[in-house]
Amino acid sequence: MIELEGVPELIDPVMVAAFEGWNDAGDAASTAVGHLDREWKGEVFAALDAEDYYDFQVNRPTVFMEGGARKITWPTTRLSVVRVGGDKPRDLVLIRGIEPSMRWRSFCNEILGFAHELGVEMVVILGALLGDTPHTRPVPVSGVTSDPDLARTMDLEETRYEGPTGIVGILQEACTHAGVPAVSLWAAVPHYVSQPPNPKATLALLNRLEDLLGLRIPLGELPEDARAWQLGVDQLAAEDSEVAEYVQTLEEARDTAELPEASGEAIAREFERYLRRRDIGGPGQAPGGHATESGDVPYLRDTSSGRTRPPKPQRPEKDRPKDGDEGASDDPPSTGPDEDSSEG
Repeated sequence: MIELEGVPELIDPVMVAAFEGWNDAGDAASTAVGHLDREWKGEVFAALDAEDYYDFQVNRPTVFMEGGARKITWPTTRLSVVRVGGDKPRDLVLIRGIEPSMRWRSFCNEILGFAHELGVEMVVILGALLGDTPHTRPVPVSGVTSDPDLARTMDLEETRYEGPTGIVGILQEACTHAGVPAVSLWAAVPHYVSQPPNPKATLALLNRLEDLLGLRIPLGELPEDARAWQLGVDQLAAEDSEVAEYVQTLEEARDTAELPEASGEAIAREFERYLRRRDIGGPGQAPGGHATESGDVPYLRDTSSGRTRPPKPQRPEKDRPKDGDEGASDDPPSTGPDEDSSEG
């Protein structure tokens, strides 16, 4: 039974969810929801029973010391609520957890029960996948839905993906069958530098979420972290001629594919985002802290600049499984987030 005592009546609530694991390349999606929770000081009001959905031999609990006493943190999924201020305030219900090990249908039904009780108007699920995309170009983010009307009114793609799926795809379909509008936003992470964190992909997801919901999200130091990440990968790739050549190949393919689509629409979107941010001091000056958490894999620190650098890119393997091959990676198979293979 769902108990929501203490949760105030929400204003035009939208549910935003992300799950660590198969659908979270570079931890980009879960870090994005964590950023929203920190920046807007989310208040946790519910947590799913870990015993029902997790295999503790796969996702192990952790022990920590607090006030001289040992305590245990269990892997779970938590729900928090944040209020976004402004001329038209609204509430976000944030879901952040780990992809469940079992009982996926019950898991989704429980989340939908919260959505129903809270009057959620739409569910937005964030995901990240590995793709053949160069780190030097803007991160592709696709928005997909199973709802033809939603696709038309919000300029989204109708999903045509077929193949193995994760909890993101299952939850979106559960929302569709329950009559709850649902959208998935997918960021493509370069497969050759897939180690977390990836602040550039996290930033891209938040920017797309801004456009989708018409919000102004305080980014804190995330833009600077994204620039430092790209600089670090540039430097490390330059040290390996094979990787540098491979990146150049990806750049040429990306630029050729996008040339016909270069239009004023992308410029207009960036200008609109700039105008929204003028009131909060610009992208790099919004209040808040780092977008990555202490539990993330740390960067390699560049002592000369004080910034941090990501781990070394992985060498491209000649016989690397093609995107879409089952078992090719721990992330949803895809030929790229701008194509029909993106999940929904």
